[in-house]
Order: sequence, then C-alpha cells, then structure tokens
Amino acid sequence: MSVTADGVRTRRPRNALRRVVLAPPVLAVAGAALLGALVMAAAGVSPGTAYPALVRGAIGGGNLSYTIASYVPTLGMALAFAIPFRAGEFNLGGDGQLTLGGITAAAVALKMPLPGVLAVAGALVAAVLAGALTAGISGPLATRLGLPAIVGTLLISTPATALASYLVRFPLAEKGTGIAETPLLPERAQLPPLGGSEYVTAGLPIILLVTLAWLWVDGGTVLGYEIRALGAGREFARYGGLPVARLATSSLAAGGALAGLSGALIVLAQPYRYVDGALTSPGYTFTGVAAVLLAAGRPRAVPVTAALLTVLQVGGEGMERDAGVPGQLTQVLEGLIIVLVAVLATARRLRRS
Repeated sequence: MSVTADGVRTRRPRNALRRVVLAPPVLAVAGAALLGALVMAAAGVSPGTAYPALVRGAIGGGNLSYTIASYVPTLGMALAFAIPFRAGEFNLGGDGQLTLGGITAAAVALKMPLPGVLAVAGALVAAVLAGALTAGISGPLATRLGLPAIVGTLLISTPATALASYLVRFPLAEKGTGIAETPLLPERAQLPPLGGSEYVTAGLPIILLVTLAWLWVDGGTVLGYEIRALGAGREFARYGGLPVARLATSSLAAGGALAGLSGALIVLAQPYRYVDGALTSPGYTFTGVAAVLLAAGRPRAVPVTAALLTVLQVGGEGMERDAGVPGQLTQVLEGLIIVLVAVLATARRLRRS
C-alpha cells in the first residue's frame, strides 16, 4: 500500500502486476509450456525450435486468416459451454449440437430458395433452433427425471451426430462422389468474405456481436443475475423464489443455440458445403471447454483464452511441419493446461479452508 498527498491509500502497481503474473490461468499456461518443453527435450526436439514454429504456423506465412477463421467456431463452442456453466450446468454435447446446426443450415440453404440476405439469415436461424432444441432436451431430463445435464447432453450428442451423418450421406448427398458431403451451397447462402480473405467471412463479426451480447446479458441484466445466482447455489436460488427449472433449461438451450450457430458459420464458409466429420474432427468442442476452464468461468476472459487455444491448435500444424514435432503435442498441452488449472483451483480451496 502507498499513501498519496491527500492521505488516500492506494495499492502499489507492483502488487497488481504480481496478481496478474500469479493468476491461475497464467500459471497454468506457463506450467504447461514448461512441461511441454521437457517432453520435447526428452524426445530430442529443441523447444527453442518448436515453439517459434508453433507461432509461425498460427500467424506467419499467410496463416493468420486461417487462424482467425478457426477462432470463430472455437469461440462459439466456448460460449456454448460457458453459458450453461454460469448456471451450474455442464454442456458436453457440443458435437451433436454443432453437427445438427451445420446440417440444418445446409438443408435450408439447399432446399429453401430464399432471396438475397434472407438465404443466409434463414440458414442461421434454423441452425440456432436446431442446436437449442438438441441441448434444451437435456433440461427437462435433469430437472424432472434427475438425469444430470452432463450425462444428458453427452447421451443426446451421439444420435444427433449420427443423424447428421445419415442426412449428408443419403438425402442431402452430392451424387457421383465418394465423399460424404452436400452439394455446393448456392452463392446467395454463402457468408460474404471480409477484406478479400479466402477464409475469414462475416461469421467473425457475427460471433463477436453475439459474445458482446452475452457479456451484456451476463453482467448487466436481471436474467444474468438470476443465472449467476443459480450457478452459485441451486438450493439458495430455489429458496429465493427463482424459477430454477426454467433457468437451467434456458441456459442449456442458449448454449445449444450457440453451438448450432457455430456449425452454420462453418458450413456457410469455405468450402461452402457440409462435409461429414469436418465439423467434429478439429475438436472445437473440447477446445471450447478448455477455453472456459482456463478462463475460470470469467466471461470477459473467455474470448482471450479461446484465442490463445486457437493459436495453439492451428500452430501445431506448423510445428509438426517445421520442427518435426507431432501435432498431437498441442492436444497434450491443452490437457496439461486443464490439469494445472484444476490443481491450482484445488490448492486455492484447500488454502482457504
């Protein structure tokens, strides 16, 4: 503490800097980087070569636009987990919601000849509704039948993904090709590119606007307060007269809506078609969950941690190409980050008790 000329006590900037440096997310990332370096050294790879290659693979050599394009669904899936997480619910069925949103957007774009901007808007709205319905089903299962949402969302995800796979292989399949994919979407249903980029589309401002809307609802509305109160203590919220079942179901449906939107933003962008497995293979769901946990559930930190993990995920390909380090190491680093976040959170609780 320091005292100003008028007698007001203020905290030293050094203390604020120390709090930032010792914050659990920062410690987790630093610890994971150190452990990753030890793994590389044991494998005979120089960390001084691998980590710069990772950064170049994400932002160098024209890769930045691809990284930004990958950030859109990563942030979307982070929101799909973060919104129910604020209410104390765990939405782990993101893959099913993502794929159903994507295939629904493709179906609307192909089968409903809407004019102009309505083609994109109709596909996005349909995907949002599909994702919300897929996730919202787990709400009544949890509140009325006692099946935890973490289980219900996972159980629903598998048949949802299988349904999307069936639709792209049969009713919506492009004929005469050995790949399970839909025909090319009509130009009117394609998201317009930004700045002449091949990969970055209008999906970027859409997901950023949705993120800002969530931050406003979470921190500046009665609904946001009620959701936070539910997450802080379900029995306390019930005792306070809050509609626990409705809030839990609504938060899960909102998370599913964001997952469905993310699927649509992928399909309506390059290569402008739904390809079976292309939405789930990059691991957007797991990366989104990791981003929220790394942010310790703090809404304002989620976009930042999602960007960090996107760089890590995309840069892994460059690290494998330039440094000969398997790209799977980035998944190991993500796992280490989550483990270290959990360890630090547990240590903090034990120190307080």
